[in-house]
This record gives sequence, structure tokens and C-alpha cells, in this order.
Amino acid sequence: MKRDFSRLTLFLCALSFSLFPAAGFSQDCEGCKDPALFSRMTGFHISSATILEFNSLEFWVSSSKTEKVEGHHSSYDYYANDGIKLPSGLQIVRNYTNAVKAIGGIVVYEYEDGGTQYAIMKVAKDGKEIWARVEAANNGIYKLQVVEKQAMNQDVVADAKFLAGSISTTGKAAVYGIYFDTNKSVIKPESEPAIAQIAKMLQSDPALKIYVVGHTDNVGAFDYNVKLSQERAAAVIAALAKLGMSASRMTPFGAGPTSPVASNKSEEGRAKNRRVELVAQ
Repeated sequence: MKRDFSRLTLFLCALSFSLFPAAGFSQDCEGCKDPALFSRMTGFHISSATILEFNSLEFWVSSSKTEKVEGHHSSYDYYANDGIKLPSGLQIVRNYTNAVKAIGGIVVYEYEDGGTQYAIMKVAKDGKEIWARVEAANNGIYKLQVVEKQAMNQDVVADAKFLAGSISTTGKAAVYGIYFDTNKSVIKPESEPAIAQIAKMLQSDPALKIYVVGHTDNVGAFDYNVKLSQERAAAVIAALAKLGMSASRMTPFGAGPTSPVASNKSEEGRAKNRRVELVAQ
């Protein structure tokens, strides 16, 4: 079976527990250190570690199926120090799988390919889902990859021209740059750029009237989500009114979880469903 293993990587430092006693770091590459979830096999050093803020990695979960996991992705190449007795690839892999089990994690899948041992592991800790893959041969080298599953931070916010064009062609425009704390309807300060672009769009077309529609994912009670989405829509209108927009041009509506644009079965899908839409009246 042919397997294509990506070398896209990132450094993970979000957790606060360690599975193995740390060895000396004198030979580690400059600036390199173990991820917070794992340290390393005794007598090994980090030859290289690279970082991506957000990436995806496919993990084999059976002999015929992979699962793509997106989030913080770290990759580490470990080399044995001179003079140590080399452990086998299976010994390295078994150290990691035993340690993961000890903290309540699971071994998703183990296999051997071309003389290299592989183990896919998953840990749920402090509300976070962590996936890891260790691959080790009998040559004193092994690789560890860790992905902390999460949705991507949306850095690109549609500008006024894009919003106006979307409303002109489809009758609506989705806005993802408006942020609220969980279960709250108070707009967070980092939402100001998106609010300003909506105001700019309204200023460019004084005749335009819109429904400001709040959407949620399907987590929680239905009635609560509808109420919360209504309150968030009203909060957006209040913020626009502070910028001089007439509230009479805008009508709030809470759609709750009734109009998803993606599956609520994944965090990525739920993130897309938590949005504000501007709909032409």
C-alpha cells in the first residue's frame, strides 16, 4: 500500500503536560524544543523542527482509510546521540503508545511499512483534540508529528466593495469577521474592521436596506441559539448605528442553526455556520 506522508510542519506549545522524562538538550537545533505534549526518548536530540500556524495532515486510521486533521501542526526529527545503545523502531513506537494510553488517550492505528514502524494516536485533553504520529526505524532516527485540531482563524475580512457585489449578485453577503465571546452577544473589539466595512457599504448605497441575520452552529438548545442569534444581530445594528448608520435601514433576525452552510459534525463546519449575513430587503 502506497502512503504519501506530508512534511508540512509547525511548532506546538499549547498544552502543559509531558509524557516522558526529558533528556539533555545540548545537541538540539537552535531554538528547538519538545512539544508540550511529548518530550523525547532518552539519549536523542532534535535535529530539526519547523512551524506552520495552520495546516492539515492526513492520518491513516485503518489499512484503507485516512482522516484529514486541520490545526496547529508540529513536526520533529529526532536523532540518537553518539554512543547510546540504539532502541528498535518498535521500542520507540511502543514508548509513545504506552504513554498516550497512560493519560487516557487511544492508539488509533499501528502498522509497519518498509521496515518503519508507525503509530497514530489521539488524546482529548482540556477540551482539545490532539492527534500524533510517530514513525521509527531501527537506525536511531525517528519522526514525531502533532496536530492540535482546531478551526483556522479567519484573517481575511471582506471589504465594502465585496459585500456590495455579493448582495447585488446573490441578494446576501456572509460576514465572518464579527466576533463574540461564547454564549454572549457583546461584540468583541477585534470586530471593528468588519463593522466599519459594513458601514462603508451602507454609505455607498443610501437606498439599500438590509436584514442583519445572525447564525449559529447546532451546539446547545435550539431555542437558546435562536435567541442568541437574534441578540447578536441586534448588537451588530447597534454598532452600525454608533457609526452613523440609520437603524431604520436594518432589521435584525435570528436564524439560529436553521441555515447551515457546512456540516456541523466538524469544528471547521461549525465555525463556518457561526456567522452574520447581510440580506437585501
